[in-house]
Amino acid sequence: MPRLFTGLEIPSDLAIDLSMMRGGLSGARWIDVENYHLTLRFIGDINDATADEIHSSLEQIRRRPFTVTLEELSTFGGAKPRAIVAKAKPASALVELQAQHERLLRRIGVPPEPRKFTPHVTLARLRAASAGSVAEYLSARGYFLSRQFEARRFVLFSSRASTGGGPYVVEAAYPLG
Repeated sequence: MPRLFTGLEIPSDLAIDLSMMRGGLSGARWIDVENYHLTLRFIGDINDATADEIHSSLEQIRRRPFTVTLEELSTFGGAKPRAIVAKAKPASALVELQAQHERLLRRIGVPPEPRKFTPHVTLARLRAASAGSVAEYLSARGYFLSRQFEARRFVLFSSRASTGGGPYVVEAAYPLG
């Protein structure tokens, strides 16, 4: 039973830039650079027949390429930070693509995504990192400038069931434009 999600790949030059943010934070488990991505829709563990339906549905999407802007380094988890992320600007083209994924997947019976879409690239998962040390980490990297890339396709990824996911495999790619 595959575990699937849709997303945007991060170009290698941008991934290298993001990898420069690694280190200097106790309790951080840094994501491997080749696994950087921006999740559009987590699907979860599904059977092969549903995977085929998902693929057929995603093939119907017709959208133009668009620019994704990573705006800032941030965290998820509030007072108990659980991840270091590069947040993306929720531009209309990105939000509309994600919403279309949500609609198509619901039509074929995939349960709705309970979390609000917050576009981001996860750089590290945190375990036992204090809020103070995370704040120090972020303030020391205040030089992070916005970075952009052109989304020319989205992909259907699979992952193995593991802590923190990865390695991720591109099962299918869907061009934009």
